[in-house]
Amino acid sequence: MACYNSYAHQWHPAFFASWQIEFQEESGELTFKNEHMIGTKPKQIDVLVIKKSVNKTIKKNIGRIFRMHNIIEYKSPEDYLSIDDFYKCYGYVCFYKSDGNKQNEINISEITLTLVSSGFPRNLVKHLKQVRGWKVEKIERGIYYVSGNIFPIQIINTKKLSKEKNLWLKSLNLHLESKDMVNSLIQEYDEHKDEKLYNSAMDIIVKNNIRIFKEVNENMLCAALEDLIKERLEREVKIALDEAVSKAVNKEVNIAVDKAVSQTTDNILNALEEIHNQIPISEIRKKYHLSEAEWIRMEKLALY
Repeated sequence: MACYNSYAHQWHPAFFASWQIEFQEESGELTFKNEHMIGTKPKQIDVLVIKKSVNKTIKKNIGRIFRMHNIIEYKSPEDYLSIDDFYKCYGYVCFYKSDGNKQNEINISEITLTLVSSGFPRNLVKHLKQVRGWKVEKIERGIYYVSGNIFPIQIINTKKLSKEKNLWLKSLNLHLESKDMVNSLIQEYDEHKDEKLYNSAMDIIVKNNIRIFKEVNENMLCAALEDLIKERLEREVKIALDEAVSKAVNKEVNIAVDKAVSQTTDNILNALEEIHNQIPISEIRKKYHLSEAEWIRMEKLALY
């Protein structure tokens, strides 16, 4: 277990992968952008999802609210969604809206904001209701719509999401308790273990829930871990090989260039010497493969 604690908890890559997994049936309708930068002095959006067609309605429960441009803010299980986080993200929407190439290119009514957290942000919801005067309505398990603003907002509480509808987002958790859910994860992972998205998500889920994976099925866990370790080793070996090859190639190229420069210099000096020694022009041109233009330049040099 200690070996897993030594790894950094890279929740955001796992979230980006899980978010895309959730939309796999409609992935052709959406463009996903990780850590999207806004403006010349960049501000970073966790995830930006852009619909490819303005007329296409997204069916996935966490995407029904989507318009053309959809800004997603994610808080890991080790973090929480605060009131100030909300206003920061609200500002991101405004910056994104103003970041078009022409006046009002991005319509404010075509932007949505999604706030994702593993816990329910009680203080934020209270603030939105009492201070902003907005309505916060539970649409289904773990999904809340905020109404009263100029653009649509939703809050997603990943712990409360449906296992059947949102298995991967719900599993981004420090304390998985359902063995049935772990079995579902392993089964679905086995069907997609060659896909990068599933590897990225499963990696962080297993690292942070090692105990329950062992309890469910140690053989299945070992197989899952073996695949994850194999994938990581292959990636690291490839990087090391690429670096070694690059260094070797660069070294050989430098040697070849130095050799070519040296040879060319020798040829020029030898040709000039033979011109001074009045060797026939045809012999010199043939010996050093000189073009007409090169020969004329050589003759001029020989005069000095």
